[in-house]
Amino acid sequence: MDTIVTQIRKELKQNSDPHNQATGQKFFKEKVKIHGVKTALVLKIAKTYNSEVLAMGKKTVFAMCEEFWQSGYMEESFIACHFTYLIRKNYKPADFKVFDRWVNEYVSNWASCDTLCNHTIGTFVEMYPDYLKNLKKWAKSENRWVKRASAVTLIIPAKKGKFLKYIFEIADILLNDSDDLVQKGYGWMLKAASEVHQKQVFDYVVKNKATMPRTALRYAIEKMPKNLKIIAMAK
Repeated sequence: MDTIVTQIRKELKQNSDPHNQATGQKFFKEKVKIHGVKTALVLKIAKTYNSEVLAMGKKTVFAMCEEFWQSGYMEESFIACHFTYLIRKNYKPADFKVFDRWVNEYVSNWASCDTLCNHTIGTFVEMYPDYLKNLKKWAKSENRWVKRASAVTLIIPAKKGKFLKYIFEIADILLNDSDDLVQKGYGWMLKAASEVHQKQVFDYVVKNKATMPRTALRYAIEKMPKNLKIIAMAK
């Protein structure tokens, strides 16, 4: 385990680019800790260790991913997410405690949040829907990333037409949140749900458009026909 962590960090440093560091920072309002390695290359590096990781026990993989998260580097968080998702067939209900802690303690930007939640935690709640109620608890957090996580975890399930009841309940909790990254998160969730449940999402947006922030509203209706967009946007 330590060998893989050390080797990956060595490769990231070897491929670090000051220009990419500066360019990458422009995508974030908050200061982010980055090596300056493009995401495609980060994943290419990670994938070279797939067979070794798959041969490990889940406990060892989680411990390795914990080390990557602890570094604070965004690229290392992506590698942690990749390896965690790689062993998704081994998820058990108790693993939610690990994911919950990572979201609360380590996630510090929208990219790490979305990468962890879209795939790892989104897959987990599809496997164990009883934990959807925990997402509603996240939506009530004071931590902006935990609130965003409650919504973006459901992006992929939403595209499959799943969990519409919870999607609307989480949107209700986040509806008037003042944080634009939270607004974009739940707007994205509603947009994903609209791919299968267009009428229900449209009706929800129209019902709430008087108070829904315009940022969230625009995201929610992005994939709808022009005539519906006009109705939704009308004041």
